[in-house]
Amino acid sequence: MNDPADEHGSRRRLRRRRLFRNSKIPVKMLVPNFFTLLSLCAGVTGIRMAIEQRYDIAVLLIVLAALIDGIDGRLARALKAQSRLGAELDSLADFVNFGIAPAIVVYTWGLGALRDFGWIAVLVFACCMGLRLARFNSMLDVDKPKWQSNYFTGVPAPAGAIVVLLPLYLDTLGLFEVRAFPKLIAIYTLAIAGLLVSTIPTFSGKLLGERIRREWVPPIFGALALVIGLLITYPHATMSLVVLGYLAIIPIGWRRYHQLLAQDAAERALKVAGIDGGMAGGVAGSPVIAPTSQLKH
Repeated sequence: MNDPADEHGSRRRLRRRRLFRNSKIPVKMLVPNFFTLLSLCAGVTGIRMAIEQRYDIAVLLIVLAALIDGIDGRLARALKAQSRLGAELDSLADFVNFGIAPAIVVYTWGLGALRDFGWIAVLVFACCMGLRLARFNSMLDVDKPKWQSNYFTGVPAPAGAIVVLLPLYLDTLGLFEVRAFPKLIAIYTLAIAGLLVSTIPTFSGKLLGERIRREWVPPIFGALALVIGLLITYPHATMSLVVLGYLAIIPIGWRRYHQLLAQDAAERALKVAGIDGGMAGGVAGSPVIAPTSQLKH
């Protein structure tokens, strides 16, 4: 009869072998995970800042976590340092940084007066963020045309975390008191939660970074310096314009996606028709060649 302790130990050793195949791990495998942990620290600290009502720092940390999230994945692919541990850690960090942290910021800042309804709004947002991340992970191995890699299904997690904080950006500008309308803030939060789990295609820009013309390099760096300068000098105004611009291009991305989808379907149909026509021509329409002895006469 097998000892349960031995079976438990063998299962643990099996899991360890699956996670780390070799006894020594290259240092480059740890670099992307370091950035992921850095983003997680930023998100958790943002939660603390929200509890202490230091909302400017909380928003800054969430935006910093979003920027780092865009680095660690590309760094892992560049170093060929993808691992199961890194993937699991990245999903956990994304849920905390872009689901929990923004929900607590929005609730403590503008929805606390609504109590139950305000809590339901941020709870739905956090749950939708978890569902959005789970759907993204489940679709990683799905084969699709290369042009579809330029689009996300629904609003991505980092963008959703930044977009849901738009009422806070506008309130800080002082144009009007946004916190005086908590019900509208709650409805806006629910609307962003719906965009997270929707099937609306949103532009990702992944294919834009594959090749850049040499003459475009200086203007791109100049524009990047301009954006950084605006973020440092006018952070809330810049973030408001960025979020409003992002929301405005969602319908444009949806329309462009369906145009490309129709074009791709038409090309596939023509290709299938061409193959079928060629086969039919080869069978029914091909000329009958006479024997060589008959061709001589």
